[in-house]
Amino acid sequence: MEHHNQQQNEGVDQQAEPIDTSIDRFTFYGVLVILLSVTLPLVFFPEQGAQWVAQVKTFVTQKFGVLYLGMGLLSVIFVTYIAFSDIGNIKAGKPEDEVEFKTASWASMLFCAGIGASILYWGLIEWAYYYQSPPFDLEPRSPDAIRWASTYGIFHWGPVAWAIYLVPAIPIAYFYHVRNKPILKVSQCLAPILGDKLAASRWGRMVDVFFVFGMIGGGATTLGLATPMITEGLHELFGVPKELWVQFLVLLLTTLIFAYSAYKGIKGGIQFLSNINFYLAIAFLLFVLVVGPTVFMLNVGLESLGRSISNMFRMMTWVGSFGEFTEHGFKRTTFPQDWTVFYWAWWLVFAPTIGLFIARISKGRTIRQIVVGSIFFGSLGCALFFIILGNYGLYLQLTGTLDVVAVLNDVSPTAAIFAILHTLPMAKIVIGVFTLLAIIFTATTFDSISYILAAVVQKEVDDEPHRWNRLFWAFALCFMPAVLMFFGDLATLQTASIFSGAPLIIIMSAMMVATIKAAKYDLHFQPDYSLKTIHIEEIAETAPWQEGETSEAPEGSVLHTEAVYEQIRQQQCDEAACAEAEAEQAPSEDKPKPPSSS
Repeated sequence: MEHHNQQQNEGVDQQAEPIDTSIDRFTFYGVLVILLSVTLPLVFFPEQGAQWVAQVKTFVTQKFGVLYLGMGLLSVIFVTYIAFSDIGNIKAGKPEDEVEFKTASWASMLFCAGIGASILYWGLIEWAYYYQSPPFDLEPRSPDAIRWASTYGIFHWGPVAWAIYLVPAIPIAYFYHVRNKPILKVSQCLAPILGDKLAASRWGRMVDVFFVFGMIGGGATTLGLATPMITEGLHELFGVPKELWVQFLVLLLTTLIFAYSAYKGIKGGIQFLSNINFYLAIAFLLFVLVVGPTVFMLNVGLESLGRSISNMFRMMTWVGSFGEFTEHGFKRTTFPQDWTVFYWAWWLVFAPTIGLFIARISKGRTIRQIVVGSIFFGSLGCALFFIILGNYGLYLQLTGTLDVVAVLNDVSPTAAIFAILHTLPMAKIVIGVFTLLAIIFTATTFDSISYILAAVVQKEVDDEPHRWNRLFWAFALCFMPAVLMFFGDLATLQTASIFSGAPLIIIMSAMMVATIKAAKYDLHFQPDYSLKTIHIEEIAETAPWQEGETSEAPEGSVLHTEAVYEQIRQQQCDEAACAEAEAEQAPSEDKPKPPSSS
């Protein structure tokens, strides 16, 4: 008992140590070096860079596409296990900690951070691509192609995407809120496998450098979609020219908004902006639902949801394996590689940052609440955009009111989006709200990203990263896409960054193992192991991975008690065996010895 209290007191003293919030120079400068080494060649040699990146994309999708699909499947299995095991009962925080954010604000922040303006873009027109090039070797524009066109968007933005986000969110939340580590870094979550020394070394921090690069480049993908869409909206409203300098001003305006939001912090800026975005999006969707073909959208939406759920594992594992055997009647297809693999790679690149953000805002909730809430609110929010906006565009196509596919192919995707919006009543107001939504959606994504990037490049975080640090990364996120917009090829960077996330498959798989190992170890150390909500109150002074050990349990834990009991039982058995042996020998020893002959 004295040893147990000593451990607890030492743990308290250890937590009372001052937090080092200085900049992690290795991570900070490492990210800048990699960004410049990748960006500058794309600026000076755009054609060669585009050609090389296209070859890398083809190689990765064709040769390693199955690994991305496997990662999606593994993520679903992992979060399902976490949610329904004892680990799901663990509270992210101390027993006295209250839920930091109300459910509505929490849901709006995680949704707005994880999605961005891309949901407006793809929610309206993604079906049109599937309508022309459907999955499963279906005939283009056929009835089956139409059915799957309304389904696949819900699948790509559904539970699998949010499960991928949760793979890093769960371990980061565990180490930050449960084990009270004031560090928001991916590398720290690998400590149960690598050990504390290696995780904190430069080799371990290379994981953080690598993921930050992928995140900035992945963010360029969202900016590459959002900026032309916002510019098109301003052109429709005010007649501003759709030129490059206008796109740059749009990018700068958006950057100023999310920089200010990140500067104000989570409660002062990010939460406020996310709440505005959430309610404005709900109002916009309700308007389209009411004035549009309501019954059609709801009917098709319900069918699409059912089709997506009942065929989820089929869609998750479809690779198009027999496409090369055309002589046997199979059709050559790259649908899984062009869409599902690309989406999983996209979510994978965003996952560490969005996972960090979900972990940061989830204090006071159980792990199960984090898992179920993220998947439910995230998937439902995305599904609403596809059910309402996507099915409205599909209705226009099927009734002949607007040939969306023709506008998409002959003009541009953004032109198709605004052609759809023009068919709604009060089109000018609708376009104004849509453009405002695109700006705020972009800002709410990037204020979260800049906040987390600032946290990653600090050694430790005391509540929030430094304000100057948040501002720096807000403008850094804008700088690189802006430079490539004028002097290089932004699309090349988007592709390069997304598929640079391939090593994250290994890293995130290791994070799953590390999470289970750490949680199982801590669970056996708790006196309230059987309670509905488990509070991790007793943290061992040193976990096995801190000392390079993997087998010894701390004194006072369930595992240690079992080991002691087994040791005592074995000792008792040995004593009983010895007593029995002595009893057998006793009669012979007590017999009188024969007299010695003289």
